[in-house]
Amino acid sequence: MIFAIEEINKDPALLPNISLGYRILNSCVSPTSDLRAALTLASRPEETEFNSSCPPTISAVIAASGSSQSLAVAGTLGPFQVPVVSYFSTCACLSDRTKYPTFFRTIPSDYFQAKALAALVKHFGWQWIGAIQSDNDYGRNGILSFTKEVKKLGVCVAFGGTISRTYSMDKILDVVEMIKKSTVKVILAFAPESDFYPLMKEVVKQNITGIQWIASEAWITAARLSTPEFYQAFGGTLGFVMQKMAIPKLKPFLTNISPYTDPSAAFVKDFWEIMVGCRPVLPGVHRNTEKMDKICTGNETLMNSQHAFFDVTQLRVTYNVYKAVYAIAHALHQLIFCKPAGEKTAKLCLNMSEIQPKQIMCLSFQVTDHLQRVNFKNQFGDDVFFDENGDPPASYDIINWQLRNGQVQHVTLGHFASAANGDFRLNIQEEKIVWRTGKRVPTSVCSNVCPVGTRRAQIKGKPKCCFDCIPCADGTIANSTDCTPCPQEYWSNERRDECIPKTTEFLTYHEPMGIALAVVSLLGASLSLVTMMVFIHYRETPVIKASNSELSCFLLFSLFLCFLCPLTFMGRPTVWTCMLRHTAFGVTFALCISCVLMKTIVVVTAFKATIPGNKVAGKFGPAQQRIIVCSCTMIQIVICVLWLKLKPPFPDMVFRYSNKKIVLECNTGSEAAFYAVLGYIGILAVVCLVLAFLARKLPDNFNEAKFITFSMLIFCAVWITFIPAYISSPGKFTVAVEIFAILSSAFGLLSSIFAPKCYIILVKPEKNTKKHVMGKKINKK
Repeated sequence: MIFAIEEINKDPALLPNISLGYRILNSCVSPTSDLRAALTLASRPEETEFNSSCPPTISAVIAASGSSQSLAVAGTLGPFQVPVVSYFSTCACLSDRTKYPTFFRTIPSDYFQAKALAALVKHFGWQWIGAIQSDNDYGRNGILSFTKEVKKLGVCVAFGGTISRTYSMDKILDVVEMIKKSTVKVILAFAPESDFYPLMKEVVKQNITGIQWIASEAWITAARLSTPEFYQAFGGTLGFVMQKMAIPKLKPFLTNISPYTDPSAAFVKDFWEIMVGCRPVLPGVHRNTEKMDKICTGNETLMNSQHAFFDVTQLRVTYNVYKAVYAIAHALHQLIFCKPAGEKTAKLCLNMSEIQPKQIMCLSFQVTDHLQRVNFKNQFGDDVFFDENGDPPASYDIINWQLRNGQVQHVTLGHFASAANGDFRLNIQEEKIVWRTGKRVPTSVCSNVCPVGTRRAQIKGKPKCCFDCIPCADGTIANSTDCTPCPQEYWSNERRDECIPKTTEFLTYHEPMGIALAVVSLLGASLSLVTMMVFIHYRETPVIKASNSELSCFLLFSLFLCFLCPLTFMGRPTVWTCMLRHTAFGVTFALCISCVLMKTIVVVTAFKATIPGNKVAGKFGPAQQRIIVCSCTMIQIVICVLWLKLKPPFPDMVFRYSNKKIVLECNTGSEAAFYAVLGYIGILAVVCLVLAFLARKLPDNFNEAKFITFSMLIFCAVWITFIPAYISSPGKFTVAVEIFAILSSAFGLLSSIFAPKCYIILVKPEKNTKKHVMGKKINKK
């Protein structure tokens, strides 16, 4: 500080023709002593007139080294509007302008250090860390800010220990036991070196290794802690410090200090005794009052001293003091000359009489305002300014403890800087870091990352970083924290890490069941055509004539269509196939049963015609037969048209049968229409069955009513059993049941009605005579 003040006094551009003075008091690193010193500085000297309205006698104070001390000083001098500039107090609480309106500092706030430490933790993926704080404002507020930041990143603080240099050994041992019992591998220590030193000694004594330590700026570069003794447990420590700076002109100033040059200079005598190791003989000093017995010869010098004190190439805290002095000087320059330093100053804008001892106390009110507006670039290229909270821009170096040539070195391996928009930039040279736990980055987690296909399950009573891993259920996949259901058309794979499309299921032509049904369908259609050809070829024979050849051909044609109908039920359902399959089924079967019904009516009327005077047979000639068949079929066509018009069938995806597959089927659209089609066919079949049953005992060798009765029994039995089977069958088997019912009833009709005729025509042609057909009637006669 003295060096900076003398340098400013010699600078013609900064406060020209004005000399800065200073008064230095020792705080003894105690809030109580700091408060006493602040009150001393704020009190009036005896020569000051007491009628002044401005109580303080100083323009600014540079204090203090600790946050607790600065809280006391800033709280005391704040009401008097005396600006306080600290060079080492980092507590974020000091940024509160309502409590400390005149507090400034040249070291970044712990708010930024907490962000930097949190960014470091996030960068290396540490999720489970321990925290140790000093029992003062610096430690408590620092850990509080850090905890808030890491919680935003999902990091858990396993424990929090509190230490102090005044604590008993029992309390220190409690913290050591806490460390030993915990599973954390990374611990942050936010404490001054004096408070952390007792814990470090005990950690080394108990040989607690394998922990990656993170240090706050208060102890990361402390010389007393940076020894090979502590390195065995704390080697590889990472931490943040203010940027270092070299002040070349400071070394000549220090080495030229001599008690013989200015015996009355402050601190010089004590400084000389420490550095040289002897007591200078000075006028007015009695030998018996001195503690040091060795007398200096007068030839001693500091010019060639190799003491670390004279190393001015890596100054951190000292540089903060240097910037604090220059900030106050620039504020005073703006106040007195109304222009920033460096600009041409024509004259003073503040009368010299106003800065005489009588009025100097009023200046402090204005210095605070000008200090807030200070913004300049110093001779080292650094911008010096304060934000609205009195904080400087945040900028840190990342330090790593490394052992080189038997000495602990503080190696700079990265940088952290805040931006004006609140963002930050973190750069780390990972490959150069020396880890205490080995060459690899240490891991610190409460629970390992859940394997693929599992999710986190919070353990009751523990932080969210501690969890069990539970397999995801079928149909869900695991993300970072939970199981996410797959979309409806997808299903999870076996590893539960990806949703894959569900397999689609429908009755195809290529599968065994589809091939079998298609073959049977084509076989039935072929048999129908063959039978029709036989009937056409033998249409003049008695058997064919007796069975009404025209109606038989109509019936065979409808059976041919019925056998082809199942082919529309196979393959991927589309809009057209869905509409075709149900309507084609309904119309073809209506035509088929209408033909059978007409044949039954013809049989009955044929035998009634033998009764004398009965003219019923004449009412059912070929024309009437065609009209009745077409009318019965037309009713079904009308039902199907209304069905297609109002609520037609459509292709649908059904998910209820299986979780892993989608059943593609035709939705009937309207259940009422579907059962109306079936119901109409059922009505025709029941009427046909009743008529055929009543005519079964009519006399004739070839009474067709018996065969119609049997065929209708088969038809009704098939479709009665179809309904429960259709409802209960899953997936593509529903379609298979419907096809089976169509083929079974069609084969029943074909075999029951036409097989006996074909047997006589092809196998027993001798029975294909009128005599045989009319045998019973002839015998009766």
